[in-house]
Amino acid sequence: MPAGGILLVDKPQGITSHDVVARARRALGTRKVGHAGTLDPMATGLLVLGVDGATRLLTYLVGADKTYTATIRLGARTDTDDAEGTVVERADAAAWADVDDAAIDRGVAALTGDIRQVPSTVSAIKVQGRRAYDLARAGESVELAARAVTVSRFAVLARRRSPDALDLDVVVDCSSGTYIRALARDLGAGLGVGGHLTALRRERVGPFDVADAVASDAIAADRLLSPAAAATAAIGALAVTADEARDLRHGKRLTGAAERLTGTRAAAVDPHGALVGVVEVRGADLKSVMNMPEEVSA
Repeated sequence: MPAGGILLVDKPQGITSHDVVARARRALGTRKVGHAGTLDPMATGLLVLGVDGATRLLTYLVGADKTYTATIRLGARTDTDDAEGTVVERADAAAWADVDDAAIDRGVAALTGDIRQVPSTVSAIKVQGRRAYDLARAGESVELAARAVTVSRFAVLARRRSPDALDLDVVVDCSSGTYIRALARDLGAGLGVGGHLTALRRERVGPFDVADAVASDAIAADRLLSPAAAATAAIGALAVTADEARDLRHGKRLTGAAERLTGTRAAAVDPHGALVGVVEVRGADLKSVMNMPEEVSA
């Protein structure tokens, strides 16, 4: 199996994440392409793809924190919490009476920090083995449990008022599993005027930024990040000797080597710059918890 690499793609609006994966498969001539988290068709921005052997790294990227920019429209609620749904309620003039900048700031502050969030009913969360969005589209009742998420930054960048709506351009830093649509819904609900998302762009996934991504119609092998570079960026690196690399590949522990790590996990990189795998602390030792296919260094 080729070592492959990690590919950063800037997804355009109107296509699915699966469409991007299909483009990558065609462009790179391989079926083995996975992703570290999808984006809705309405959304744009960073998709992190794993190619060939580097798909094994996606496990360590799925839970990374993320940055989004978005536009929240206050004044209307939709059945999908975004602009692709049907408006089910609009705020009347009386509802807007107390919605000033200070009230909005209080609402944003209440949704910042460690919060409990009920995901959108059109999310991909499984309920008794079926996706929530499939249940919702089939007209079935969907009740999702609140989950703990962390919104470390929720800032309003601009406000644009119209006679019956208020658009907020926002930036959000959040933990994996946070739904920006749900933030829009809950902000609008708290203000009593309803809210939904009209634009969403993922700017960052862990250490990876959309500024370094390739357009989905310009995918090429020379844009792949090597497994070693990607893993080092995500979890840090541990240089190992050729003998240690061989031992790790054979399932042996590095005895007494735990003190060489500042954290609990790192990418083991051999003297040729190739990624051996991911090692974790086991008592005083280091143990490989994921080995990469051996690659031939140039």
